[in-house]
Amino acid sequence: MHAITIPEPGGPEALVWAEVPDPVPGEGEVLVEVAASAVNRADLLQRQGFYEPPAGASPYPGLECSGRITALGPGISGWSVGDEVCALLAGGGYAEKVAVPVGQLLPVPRGLDVVTAAALPEVTATVWSNMLMIARLRPGETVLIHGGSSGIGTMAIQLAKAVGARVAVTAGTPEKLERCAELGADILIDYRQQDFVDELRKETQGDGADVILDIIGAKYLDRNVRALAVNGRLAVIGLQGGVKGELNLATLLGKRAAVTATSLRGRPLGEKASIVAAVREHVWPLIEGGRIRPVVDCELPLREAAEGHRVLESGTHVGKVLLRTD
Repeated sequence: MHAITIPEPGGPEALVWAEVPDPVPGEGEVLVEVAASAVNRADLLQRQGFYEPPAGASPYPGLECSGRITALGPGISGWSVGDEVCALLAGGGYAEKVAVPVGQLLPVPRGLDVVTAAALPEVTATVWSNMLMIARLRPGETVLIHGGSSGIGTMAIQLAKAVGARVAVTAGTPEKLERCAELGADILIDYRQQDFVDELRKETQGDGADVILDIIGAKYLDRNVRALAVNGRLAVIGLQGGVKGELNLATLLGKRAAVTATSLRGRPLGEKASIVAAVREHVWPLIEGGRIRPVVDCELPLREAAEGHRVLESGTHVGKVLLRTD
């Protein structure tokens, strides 16, 4: 098969389309012929040499894919050759074939084509596990979503509205904020022109956010804590603004608030399977019922993955950047 390889870390040009050995599904795995993958921030870090795959994972980038099952490894039941699926991966999505642990498989939602389904696994698993399972967002609460126009953000807006929350977002342009509003965002904050702590307080009568979903990390840590409501929950899922920041514990104590930080890629298979099962139970009916939808900025051929990385790095996209194997 062919895959996008990274012979040496570097810029987008470091991504090389090459012939590589076919994967073989092991115990509890299926082989998927990939229809599409998607570009995630983790892929950019891996390309740059800053984010090695977990032990035993595929060396190729790509944390999600969609396609069709072509072979079953030992011990598989409930799935058949020919099934259209999408999957959460620890790596290997930028390839024509990938072996997937069965617990990380999802059926392509009814009404959605197999290529577009590649936009779903990483964002739905990340948002559901952090915003709903860990931060426990509830109806009537206010959630602040940083990077509202990103792949994560566009899904988080829709899921938050689906559970009956009030949604605040940050984004860097009026056009991106308008797209967030179209998805249901109630409070629109231009982080280049406005202070999100002040704006959030104005819009919540001084209370702040019950939940904050943060992709920035250290740069926003202090302001995020100040923006929390009493009993608020900050879920850090990205480090675009650095890894080290100061945390005012007195403020946190005074608000009886909590800070969590998680990633998906390195979790044990059992934890990933539990998250994927929850996504299938709670999120898939919303997609199939038309209440939420994947937001796709563009589709590119897989062999042009370098251009997909450039799009993500430019920050001009809204939603997901997909890579098709055709």
